[in-house]
Amino acid sequence: MQLRYAFRLYPNAVQQSALARAFGCARVVFNDAVRAREDARKAAQPFPTAGDLSRKLITEAKLSKERSWLGEVSAVVLQQSLRDAETAYRNFFASLKGSRKGPRVGPPRFKSRKDARQSVRFTANARWTITDNGRLNLPKIGAVKVKWSRTLPTTPTSVTVIKDAAGRYFASFVIDTDPAADAARMPATNRTIGIDLGLTHFAVLSDGTKIDSPRFLRRAEKKLKKTHKELSRKQKGSRNRAKARLKVARAHAEVADARREFHHQLSTKLISENQGIAVEDLSVAGLARTRLAKSVHDAGWSQFVAMLEYKAERYGRTLVKIGRFEPTSQTCHACGVKDGPKPLSVREWTCAACGTVHDRDHNAALNVKQAAGLAASACGAPVRPGAIPAQREEPGSHGFPTGNRAA
Repeated sequence: MQLRYAFRLYPNAVQQSALARAFGCARVVFNDAVRAREDARKAAQPFPTAGDLSRKLITEAKLSKERSWLGEVSAVVLQQSLRDAETAYRNFFASLKGSRKGPRVGPPRFKSRKDARQSVRFTANARWTITDNGRLNLPKIGAVKVKWSRTLPTTPTSVTVIKDAAGRYFASFVIDTDPAADAARMPATNRTIGIDLGLTHFAVLSDGTKIDSPRFLRRAEKKLKKTHKELSRKQKGSRNRAKARLKVARAHAEVADARREFHHQLSTKLISENQGIAVEDLSVAGLARTRLAKSVHDAGWSQFVAMLEYKAERYGRTLVKIGRFEPTSQTCHACGVKDGPKPLSVREWTCAACGTVHDRDHNAALNVKQAAGLAASACGAPVRPGAIPAQREEPGSHGFPTGNRAA
């Protein structure tokens, strides 16, 4: 199983300039590849192969006057940019054929220097190293200071250097882990749990535990409003506007980092304490089109469930997702009678058949557990274990930085 371990980088001024050149050269090669394929499509000609693009856009381009500056960065960075373009086209065609799962993917678009996220990737043949004093030595960039928060378990296969919208730099290492060894680290348990995700409480468990929703976005709205107002008053193209944009990005990054840290801590706690976990497969995209859209996005259910998925596979646990149309809030968990839909304002109700008084969310969590088959398990072994695809990584992963932390 592959995971990403991310750590904060602190490049000096010279290294930042070198990274900016690497970002720009990788972006130019990617755009040239997209342009070459689009020109071939419009001319009704076969797409150029990856080898042809590599020779034309990198090898020959370095010898030309217009693209001679491509030689100032590592060739591996340029090759990986071409590979990214190839992958983008492959995903696009697979989406057209219907062989790719998930929402439809559009054709690759040109990258801009104003994109919020810039990145370059160094594979093993780039000969990057970690020095004895703990710095990350990158070709044609130098030894960059790293804030190590934990030890890498094995030798990484590649490293991606990322600059986010808030101007922070991160090194994201790809690590091959041993699922058997990871599963052995988790304490043995026979417990199973059902989870009902909501807005009043972020999660209500089938054992009656209620986890309050931190509402990070709602709590930060006043600060965000102030930073956005300051940005709107700055003249476009000015240095003051660039500074104000960074303040906005950093304010949003604080919210996202706090939410992600909360999700990681909660998901790790649930995975470590339970052998089987049941959760509802919510239609977040549909709920985000309702009047509750801001609260739904603030909760971040999709990110939380994705963390449960990859951690369950990594540590040998079982995660079962039940259908979103299962009437968990309408059914009495005691007698199984369906009592009909109820408005969100109804938080408690009494079953007309058996007279049991239900807390709406706790009852739903119990029904989620029963619908997943975990309630009728033997010695905690789930009746309906399902295949769980590997998802993201530990806190501070690529695309999910948590400040100076990576764990």
